[in-house]
Amino acid sequence: MAKRILFQGDSITDCGRPRDNFYGMGNGYPNLVQASLGLDYPNEYEFINRGISGNRIVDLYARIKADFINLKPDYASIYIGVNDVWHEINWNNGVDTEKFEKIYTMLIEEIQTACPETKLMIIAPYVVEGPATCNTEEIPNRYERFREGVAEKAAVAKKMAEKYGLPLIELQPAFDEACDKASAKHWTGDGVHPTPCGHEIIKRLWLEAFEKIK
Repeated sequence: MAKRILFQGDSITDCGRPRDNFYGMGNGYPNLVQASLGLDYPNEYEFINRGISGNRIVDLYARIKADFINLKPDYASIYIGVNDVWHEINWNNGVDTEKFEKIYTMLIEEIQTACPETKLMIIAPYVVEGPATCNTEEIPNRYERFREGVAEKAAVAKKMAEKYGLPLIELQPAFDEACDKASAKHWTGDGVHPTPCGHEIIKRLWLEAFEKIK
């Protein structure tokens, strides 16, 4: 029987996946991972994407039963954090870092209790300069708030990985390094959502982490 891989997160994971197709992967890194593993290990893995655009940690936790526990994955990656910052900056409806850590802890512990055989990977969020993150007249320190807030959420992700002995995929250093080679718009469309090249960065790091637990 094929082993099930679940991709969980927000719009970066969602990436336009069709809701009427149980196995719809969208156009982002989950689809690229599926292509690579499906080529190298045909019929050995089953791939499911349950990322939802706009999700914060509280939204991810709210659907833990239907979109995680009931699916009983053999492997799963969790990519969350940027909307917890973005929604605060734009609509005063984000999730502060203390609550982010509490809910993240609950999420992981409940998954491990309900699905003890599931091997988890944690993806720490990133942000770079772009139309969605740049400063505006209304919010002159917008980019600084993004960087600070996302760095805090990434630190929590790292803390979760260390606490529970899980592989960590750190995206901020990778995207910062990439932006030294080419402009940010080569890697992201708006400072948050990756271009195909940006998704390739995530895919390669995802596969490196997966090699440690498969």
